[in-house]
Amino acid sequence: MTPSLSLHIIPLLIFHILLLAPPSPAEAGNGQWHLLQESIGIVGMHMQLLHNDRVVILDRTDFGFSNLSLPNGRCRNNPNEMVVKTDCTAHSIEYDVAVNKFRSLFVQTNVWCSSGSVSPDGTLVQTGGFNDGDRAVRALTPCRTCDWREVDNGLSARRWYATNHILPDGRQIIIGGRRQFNYEFYPKTQSTAKNTYSLPFLVQTNDASAENNLYPFVFLNVDGNLFIFANNRAILFDYNKNSVVTTYPQIPGGDPRCYPSTGSAVLLPLKNLRESKVEAEVLICGGAPRGAFTDSLSGRFTGALKTCARIKITDPKPSWVMETMPGGRVMSDMVLLPNGDVLIVNGASVGTAGWELGRNPVLNPFLYKPSNRIGSRFELQNPSSIPRMYHSSAVLLRDGRVLVAGSNPHTYYNFTNVMFPTELRLEAFSPAYLEPGFSNVRPTIVSPSSQTKVKYGETLKVGFEVIASLNNDSVSVTMLAPPFATHSFSMNQRLLVLEPQNLSKVGESTYEVEVTAPGSSVLAPPGFYLLFVVHREIPSHGIWVRMGKSRFVGGHLLAVRYEQIKFK
Repeated sequence: MTPSLSLHIIPLLIFHILLLAPPSPAEAGNGQWHLLQESIGIVGMHMQLLHNDRVVILDRTDFGFSNLSLPNGRCRNNPNEMVVKTDCTAHSIEYDVAVNKFRSLFVQTNVWCSSGSVSPDGTLVQTGGFNDGDRAVRALTPCRTCDWREVDNGLSARRWYATNHILPDGRQIIIGGRRQFNYEFYPKTQSTAKNTYSLPFLVQTNDASAENNLYPFVFLNVDGNLFIFANNRAILFDYNKNSVVTTYPQIPGGDPRCYPSTGSAVLLPLKNLRESKVEAEVLICGGAPRGAFTDSLSGRFTGALKTCARIKITDPKPSWVMETMPGGRVMSDMVLLPNGDVLIVNGASVGTAGWELGRNPVLNPFLYKPSNRIGSRFELQNPSSIPRMYHSSAVLLRDGRVLVAGSNPHTYYNFTNVMFPTELRLEAFSPAYLEPGFSNVRPTIVSPSSQTKVKYGETLKVGFEVIASLNNDSVSVTMLAPPFATHSFSMNQRLLVLEPQNLSKVGESTYEVEVTAPGSSVLAPPGFYLLFVVHREIPSHGIWVRMGKSRFVGGHLLAVRYEQIKFK
């Protein structure tokens, strides 16, 4: 071939290769929105996906009637209720993702600004709230006809705006809440039946004017201690010894990020799990500047923070690295996607959390790509048409969509004569990886079967089909713990990346990859996880796996199981 001819042919060949190759996610569209329900009857203040592919949604009970009647003439009679004593409407539902339908659930006590976690057996354990619900514990077992069971005084202290986290032994720790500078465990063992444990850090981060340490950001670190962030500060906390292990630097700028300033936080994907030292990073984004809450009460609305702060919490000398979002954001949710990206969705660009204290809804989600170089990590996504303000939430579904609900930025269910009406519509955001153009790149898991039990440290063989050719470098397996999402924080959200050890082709378009399950319950607390195969950043639909069999506390079996608790 002559040099002159090659100069003409090579660009042509490259052009045809680019035509044949599927676009990368960065080159694709920016996601699509789909309306699922015109009304689910209640506001989606709290949401949790369970391992039967149903999403439990709750709203407070003291706003009077919702727009969804309870079935069979059932009514809630509550002499302690502050608005209506007899209420025949629902304040909780179960949404069936597969068939896009929902059913009413019956909750007796007030779940306003409560918290929750899923136990190792898959039971949603929901704690605290307001008024008659502030010490209540509620449990919902995944089944077609199950309903809430409740214990009125299951907690040792009143918990309103608290945070829950599942622990390696299967218990959950419940931290803080309004005027509660302590923590407790649930379920109770004989030694901790009535105990609360002082946490001075919550006193130190309490702002007299706005508190700003409610719904603290809590993550289980890879050393078994808890990373706790409140207001503008963070510690690494040994809950077994009730002692502070590390005090992290104050977040740059000193602005608060917790309720009511209400930024959001996420533990970034955990990688290299077979190494002796696993690194862990936390990302905190948005919120409202100091003083914004009191300013908003006076009718002066301040622009939300547009900064994110990222810190490697496992470093001997950790420091924050600042980044800038495409715009300011308060009251947004951060959702871990199966490929390790983070979707930042919902919220406003002005004001704070609280009744009538937010302005200028942000309709465009931001996509954050943690592995990109700093300065090129954010991508603007297509907008929703529905403002999602105070009391909205978002959770990932097994098929890779993000379910979005809620928004009630004023008292009561008002649909007229308010700036942002009560929002009962349910919608889903489909990230770009779900576009049809990626069908030949998208894997489909064929084995193991859903609900498979996985032991810590075992070698797991995952079979999948994909049309496009692949190699070891283009495939990973991820495990995601679905969170309890409320007030811009997703409790227990956790994504683990399982690097492939052996990849073999077993059929024309069928492959098998070997991965090692997380080695301990410190890396992956026991319970149900969504497992995905990710090929060239495009995830499969997930399957459910059950991780571990841990029911131990200090080497001893838990004294009580959830199904043995005397719920009503």
